[in-house]
Amino acid sequence: MSEAVNTLDQNNRERKESVGEFIQHTREELDKTSFPSSDDVRNTTIIVVLNVIFFAIFLYFVDQIWVYLLEGLTWLVNRIVGL
Repeated sequence: MSEAVNTLDQNNRERKESVGEFIQHTREELDKTSFPSSDDVRNTTIIVVLNVIFFAIFLYFVDQIWVYLLEGLTWLVNRIVGL
C-alpha cells in the first residue's frame, strides 16, 4: 500500500498540471457526462413529492394508532392499580 502511495507522490512531484490544462481536462470530463432531460427531472420530482406525501400520511396514522394503544394501556394499568 505504501508503495502505491509513494509512486503516486513521485508522479505528482514530477509533473504539475497548469491551470489551463486542468480546465481543459475538466471540460473534457464534463463533455463525457450526461445530464437528465427536463422531463426526467420533472417526473422524478413528482415521484419524490408523492412519496413524501404518502409516507407523511402513513406515519401520521401509525402514530395515531400508537397513541390510541398507549392511552388504552395507560387506562388499563390505572384501572388495575386503582388510580
